[in-house]
Amino acid sequence: MRAVRVHGGQVAVDDVPATDGPGVRVRVRSAGICGSDLHLIEAGVIEAAQVTLGHEVAGLTDDDTPVAIEPLAPCGTCNPCVDGDYNLCRTGGAMLFGIGRDGGMADEMWVPARALVPLPAGIDVRDASLVEPLAVVVHSLRRAAVRPGQRVAVIGGGTIGLCAVAVGRALGCEVGLAARHDHQRAAGERLGASEISGHYDVVIEAAGSESALASAVHLAKPSAQVVIPGIYWGPVALPGLTMCLKQVSLCPTTLYGRHAGGRDVDNAAALLATTPELAPTIVTHRFPLEAAVEAFGMAASRSAGAIKVILEP
Repeated sequence: MRAVRVHGGQVAVDDVPATDGPGVRVRVRSAGICGSDLHLIEAGVIEAAQVTLGHEVAGLTDDDTPVAIEPLAPCGTCNPCVDGDYNLCRTGGAMLFGIGRDGGMADEMWVPARALVPLPAGIDVRDASLVEPLAVVVHSLRRAAVRPGQRVAVIGGGTIGLCAVAVGRALGCEVGLAARHDHQRAAGERLGASEISGHYDVVIEAAGSESALASAVHLAKPSAQVVIPGIYWGPVALPGLTMCLKQVSLCPTTLYGRHAGGRDVDNAAALLATTPELAPTIVTHRFPLEAAVEAFGMAASRSAGAIKVILEP
């Protein structure tokens, strides 16, 4: 079968042997390119692991049931897993499909049954790879206990930032967006974002940079929360004086998990089904699997108008 892997720091479409599990076979119909993929390729992590890329994935099971994938295979026995926080599993990157084990930029993948996310009616499986980044934001805003009526600012107009706009609006919040590119600001407006104005109860730092963190603290009201759903790939300096004088709380989050009402991924799928404008706003480019090299080039070029680039095997 075909699979997207990394050789010499560059993606390529390889012919690899098909496997027989364990788990459930999913015939992939949609695999999104994430900014983390680009960083991990540059850092040599994916090539060193010799795995197939792809953690934003959706497809069909053998009985043609459309599903998204929660791309985790936690051990289930470490203390975080036992406590219900399987996103903090001690196995770390080894549990992540597309990073520590073969992912979904391929004709098919095998996952544990627990990783399947049934899709509500109305979701095209070609759009359902958005469930994964949407779940990242659902988890972040849940952990921050964002409430209806709060003023929320989002810094960063990529996929996570725009998902944050959609989740914030669904929660009944006024949402402002600060984005670098015109096409990102236009996408935010389509999802209900306004221009940044004044100070906010919650600021979501979705750009993943030191300057964005400083801007987030600047926009925060006294005693506000700065929510960090992304990853800093190295040390960052804190805007210490302003942060302390405002008594700002930093709320970093990772991946997605389970709560009393179910899984974040299931909540994300439900939100995708009730927000029909989300997929056509965020998904800007689609490529066949064999055009993976071109697709990754487009995903790396934000100034060219790309937001979410999807591969369709």
